[in-house]
Amino acid sequence: MSRKPELRGRAARLARLFPGPPGRGQAARTPFVLLVVLLLGGGLIGLLVLNSAVSEGSFKLDDLQKDTKSLTDEEQALQRDIDSYSAPEALQRRARELGMVPGSDPAFLNPDGTVKGVPSTAAEQSAVEMPLVLLPPEAAIASAPDTGTSPAPEAPLTPEASTAPEAPLTPEATPTQTTTIPGR
Repeated sequence: MSRKPELRGRAARLARLFPGPPGRGQAARTPFVLLVVLLLGGGLIGLLVLNSAVSEGSFKLDDLQKDTKSLTDEEQALQRDIDSYSAPEALQRRARELGMVPGSDPAFLNPDGTVKGVPSTAAEQSAVEMPLVLLPPEAAIASAPDTGTSPAPEAPLTPEASTAPEAPLTPEATPTQTTTIPGR
């Protein structure tokens, strides 16, 4: 009774294609199951490592974005300072503090050494004509009317002790004059 019935037809052909003793099927499954378990475990560990790397990159990106924002804010603050110091009113006020006054009409030297124009010294103006108002740069900008264009100073500023030569300059007749600026 332990004898198996003989297979015929299609079943016999399939039995010939997959021959094998009945006890060996159990042993062949063990390495396959271990291989599948190892592959699944390795895949999960790899996924965990990949997820950690992505999270670390996300934290670095967040830190870099915060640094970029703070540096952008600092750059804008510095640009506002530069704009306030380079405003015409602030430049004129600073020039007066250094003892500079508006210059007169300029005289030019031609290539042959002759003077074109009438050289003259810068005229000092009294404090009554040009009042000196000391405002912080931010207040000077806030009080200036916004016309869309920045006003140009009325005349170029030159040191008050500068003088122009009366005669043409030549290499052998160069005057030696020192200019002193008050407050230095």
